[in-house]
This record gives sequence, structure tokens and C-alpha cells, in this order.
Amino acid sequence: MHEQSNRSFAILVDNDDIGKRLDTFITSTFPEISRSAASRLIRNGDISVQGVIKKPGFRVNAGDIVSGTISELTDVAFKPEPVDIDIIFEDNLFLVINKKPGIVVHPSPGHDHGTIANGILFHRPQIEGVGGIPTRPGIVHRLDKDTSGILIIAKTESAYNYLVSQFKERSISKTYIGIVFGIPDRESGQIVLNIGRHASMRKKMTVTDRDSARYAETHWKIRERYHRLSLMEFDIKTGRTHQIRVHCAAIRHPIVGDLIYGFKKPYKLFEDTPALKKIISGVPRQMLHAWHLKVYHPETGELLHFETPIPGDMLSFLENFRTD
Repeated sequence: MHEQSNRSFAILVDNDDIGKRLDTFITSTFPEISRSAASRLIRNGDISVQGVIKKPGFRVNAGDIVSGTISELTDVAFKPEPVDIDIIFEDNLFLVINKKPGIVVHPSPGHDHGTIANGILFHRPQIEGVGGIPTRPGIVHRLDKDTSGILIIAKTESAYNYLVSQFKERSISKTYIGIVFGIPDRESGQIVLNIGRHASMRKKMTVTDRDSARYAETHWKIRERYHRLSLMEFDIKTGRTHQIRVHCAAIRHPIVGDLIYGFKKPYKLFEDTPALKKIISGVPRQMLHAWHLKVYHPETGELLHFETPIPGDMLSFLENFRTD
């Protein structure tokens, strides 16, 4: 299916997109736009950064405003789908969902359907267009595919702008629950290590002192100790891409099931216990859950608290490692 698209947009670059080429940023934001079409629009001056014309290879930074008009004959694939969504709160301005693990928040290369965004359009078609990005209707923030938990979605443009500003100003409080390898030698602590894009693997983040790295702060405390594992609580003061996963790996207590930042052969930690070795080898996802969130209501200014229970797969996994 083809249609003539002619729409204006203005997008605030967030932390997940730091360092992306401008043409790549456009194609990841609008999956229906090809790389060559994005480059052509940029070279023609139809897309700019902070109102200044840039080259397709320009690297965007958090806080940049990318704006322009798209007038291209494009393939249209993004559409509503009956994706199961667990809504835990809803009013006329926004809704809060409990995201299941294994589902992608919005379309991206390799994930063009079955996302939260597809489901939102199906269940709440009035949200279409909120936020100015067709493939991210009302989506204020994101969670990794295999991370479960609280996700906020705006239903109006004013609510979207207000909620996004809270994330940017760090007035929103986000607390995660995760299972890590090992047992820290303290009850609680904080990790302050700058995070930036990996030098050679652009989809991966790393702790680095390069100029492009950004300040990142994570507070943690132990909830419960298990056999060579810990159930941890994380309060993130900044919202960098993969922040908890990168910081945990940096202190040698990576998130269980993390295939990118975790131990390459985690089963070796349980060579002396075959049953546990088998369980560790079969962990289906990273054991991380967005548990609690505090946010100010876009209309009343009231401070709201949202909380979702620790998922059953994490709890049943932990039962195998109890020491009592």
C-alpha cells in the first residue's frame, strides 16, 4: 500500500538516540521512510536540527529538536493490531500499563508489528498522532523488549508534552526491581558512572569517559539474598539507555538473563549444582521489572503513585535459589 504523506513534525531527541546519524534517526523514527529518502529530505533542507540544515551524517544529541516536513511516497505498514495490553490506570489524559516481557514498545527495524504502539492504536484509536511521531502514538518513554513493568501513554498532546517535560526535568521517580548475580558486600549504595555509546557496537552502551558520554546515577539496595544471587531495588536518578544493566555490569553484578551486558557463561557459577546450572542456562529474559513510578498529574498537579507486582516468572525463578 502506498500513500502520499505530507506532515510536519518536531521531535526532541532523547537519550536512547544519542550519537545516531541524522538520516538513521529519521528512519528509526519513521520506519516507513527509507534511508535514501531520509537523506534526500535532509539534503533538500526539508529536515533540520535546531532550525539549522545539517548533513545526513550529522550525529544528533539529547535535547536536539529535529523538525521538518515529510512529503514522500511511502510504504505504509504501521497499523492497529489487537495486542493484549494490561491497563492499570486510565483517565481522560493518560493511561498506565503493565508491560509484559518480550513485547517491543514501538516499531523498529526487525519489529514492525505486534508492538505496544500497534495495540494502543487498536484499543484507543483517538491517541493516533499524539506526540507527533506516527509509530509512537502517545508513548512518553520506553522499556526494553525484555523488561516488564510500568509504562505511561499520553492521550492528548498537552498531556504528552507535560509528561515528557517531567522525564526531562527528572521530576518523575522510577524504581526498578532486578535479580543480579552475586551478593554485594553492602546493604545499599550508588553507582555514578558516565554512560555513552560503545565505540564499535552502536546498539550497545558502555561506561566511558569520552566527551560524548553522559552523567548517569543509579541508587541500589538489596531486598533479599539468595544462593549466589540478589534481589535488588534500583532508583535511577537519570534515564540513560540501558542504565541499570550497564551499571550493574560495571560493578560485576550483572542482571540475570542479560545477554548483552551479562556474563558470557553464567552457568559456570553453578558448576557444583547441576540443577541450578540448568535453570541459569535457560533464563528466558533479563530479570528486570519497572516496579514503581511517581508522576505529577498533567491537569491537577497531584503526585500519583503507580506500582505493579513483581512478575511471576521472576518470583518462580528465585524460589529455586532460596537458601533457607
